[in-house]
Amino acid sequence: MAAGLVRWGGVADDFTGATDLATNWVARGLRTSVTLGVPSDEELADLRLAGMDAVVVALKTRTAPVREAVTQSVAALDALRRLGCSRFYDKYCSTFDSTPRGNIGPVADALLAQLGADKAVVVPSFPATGRTVYQGHLFVGGQLLSDSSMRHHPLTPMTRSDVAELLRPQTRHAVATVPLQVVRAGAAALRAAIDAADGTYVVVDAVDESDLAVIAEVTAGDPLVTGGSGLALGLPAVADAPATAAMPVAAGHRAVLAGSASSATRGQIAHAREHLAHRKLDLAALRADLPGEVERLTAWATECWTRSPGEPVLVYAVDSLEDLEAAPPAGQRPAAELIEEALAGCATAFAAAGARQFLVAGGETSGSVVQALDVRRLELGPALAPGVSWAHGTAGDGRAYNLALKSGNFGHQDIFTAGWQALA
Repeated sequence: MAAGLVRWGGVADDFTGATDLATNWVARGLRTSVTLGVPSDEELADLRLAGMDAVVVALKTRTAPVREAVTQSVAALDALRRLGCSRFYDKYCSTFDSTPRGNIGPVADALLAQLGADKAVVVPSFPATGRTVYQGHLFVGGQLLSDSSMRHHPLTPMTRSDVAELLRPQTRHAVATVPLQVVRAGAAALRAAIDAADGTYVVVDAVDESDLAVIAEVTAGDPLVTGGSGLALGLPAVADAPATAAMPVAAGHRAVLAGSASSATRGQIAHAREHLAHRKLDLAALRADLPGEVERLTAWATECWTRSPGEPVLVYAVDSLEDLEAAPPAGQRPAAELIEEALAGCATAFAAAGARQFLVAGGETSGSVVQALDVRRLELGPALAPGVSWAHGTAGDGRAYNLALKSGNFGHQDIFTAGWQALA
């Protein structure tokens, strides 16, 4: 593809979701960059020269106030349109993480209005990670979403599984559904069903990647699609995709920073604790003296790296549901805010001590860490798991980093210990 002609633009509601979508586009042969925040005019010029096929704008809007989420998403769309993108992907979590008010519906409404589109599919399915939609209901690894660990999410507890029912309170538009039997009837039948559906948003069943391929085929002319990143894997592979250049490896210390409370991350922490030097964040200590606690963690990490160069350290927030604070003490900040600030502080302090490779778990945590490091753009490297890749980025001060931004629910049990092999 010629420089300056960008085929796809993605608007992602968190940083892990952005790299998730980028990972899947790269898997289909698209040259893809992730910008961390809305790109400036100068950054847009650099992207044009780089000859990208796709660009994802990573935002931190999943749990932001609705107006803020909409404003940032529209700004991202405007930047992508100025970049020359012709199709757009509204990327949200494959477990439809949201509250009854938003932000999935309000953001999608705003993007639709900006593009002048009259319909958009809703496709949370990502079968490679166990997310499927059948008869309009979202399943996580064979369980209904409402019966999964997402029911206990501290920020967006998911207590229902019907995707249309989840979306309707968030949007001013009608929401329709198309069942799996129509998808399996083929492209013509699915296109006709979407066109005839009595709804601006059309939730489409998909339980495997062949279903995603059909959906991708029939939406090839649609200006906007919405969903998890799985639909990107339905795109046909680019036949003449150039060989991907090797990702630069930034030499330096290694750290895992895990703020996610998801069941997958808790299992990964349990595994990593058997192999890595580790420290759990102490909420009481953070409330008493957060900068001092970050300083103590940095001194500990530096000692670990001195004893065992090349070995990662693990700093984490949650290892059981009992750690989830129902409500902060009177007059105190919520635990989630303290955790984000502490892990962002660890990232900058660890970087000052020589850390250059970070594996980060959790969307909110990833956003805080990358912003703290002042990295503005990522180029994707080797995949670690479905939806998770290493990436390379350079901060404003010139420091280069390798970053793997992992959604809390993604990754194999040993990702915190085995994930470093790709950087050897």
